[in-house]
Amino acid sequence: MIFDSILGRFSKDLGIDLGTSSTLVYVKGKGIMINEPSVVAVNTRTQQILAVGTEARKMVGKTPSHIIAAKPLVDGVISDFEVTEKMLRYFVEKVHKEGFTLIPRPRVVIGIPLGVTEVERKAVEDAALHAGAREVYLIEQPMAAAIGSRLPIQDASGNLIIDIGGGTTDIAVISLGGVVTWRSLRTAGNALDNSIIQYCRSHFNLLVGERMAEEIKISIGTATEENDALETKARGRDLITGLPKEITITGQHVREALSRSLGILVENIGSVIESTPPELVADIHQRGVLLTGGGALLRGLADLIQREIKIAVHVADDPLTAVVRGTGIVLEDLDSLKTILVLSTENSEQGGKR
Repeated sequence: MIFDSILGRFSKDLGIDLGTSSTLVYVKGKGIMINEPSVVAVNTRTQQILAVGTEARKMVGKTPSHIIAAKPLVDGVISDFEVTEKMLRYFVEKVHKEGFTLIPRPRVVIGIPLGVTEVERKAVEDAALHAGAREVYLIEQPMAAAIGSRLPIQDASGNLIIDIGGGTTDIAVISLGGVVTWRSLRTAGNALDNSIIQYCRSHFNLLVGERMAEEIKISIGTATEENDALETKARGRDLITGLPKEITITGQHVREALSRSLGILVENIGSVIESTPPELVADIHQRGVLLTGGGALLRGLADLIQREIKIAVHVADDPLTAVVRGTGIVLEDLDSLKTILVLSTENSEQGGKR
């Protein structure tokens, strides 16, 4: 324990947004130092990690049979424990490369989706501990996003946060440092990409890959009619001839592709508001709704939600980094913000034994 605390003095405490699509790392006193895809390339013959992050993402869909470029997190939850641990270790070591640190032993704050089970929470804690962390603290992602966006979360007033990540969308009403009502959906960035893949398949007989679908979403994706005229090229395999094919796809096509998924999102936002106490609904009506996460960057999404729920919707400044900035703020003031953290599985087990 004493050895750990001595090593801890030479370690840099980290805030981590461990996402399905990308992992962001905040270093105490320095800011965000890593923003890389949550992808790991593994040689299945030797079990050797070939690449992590940006380099591994370049390999997705292009590897021979003995190399797998995979995402170790699915829907915000660890699906491959060993690979997640190795990915975290890679990021921890990358941060500590600059300074003199024999064995990095940082304290780590990690953002997790709402509604994860105790087993899933423990998997995140264990992966971080095995990757070299000496202490692990968990925080719910919408809470971290609210803190990162400088909302007064500890006041007796309601704040509605919609955090749209790669694997999950968390809709949460926060008041007095806690989540009052919430829903966690699998309708998020990856689901939108899949909607584009299905649309290209059924309307153009074109099979496109995940990366191409994501590029289409980012370049011309839209939730409202205003951007229907945007267009880009979609390349893939013709399902009839089996040969390469390129088509022109417009904003209108993408809006039609995404309409069902966005409809589910809006419906669930309405359900969360319906189950929120009226005093807090009055606060939300006055303050508006905050959109965070990569999905918040979809053109016209704030306007679509605002039109449907009749409440002002604002997009956070730099929504992609809101969660990791929140973990960083918690790191800088851990003692006074400990009450808003998720109880560790170790503590909750002890609580159950009493």
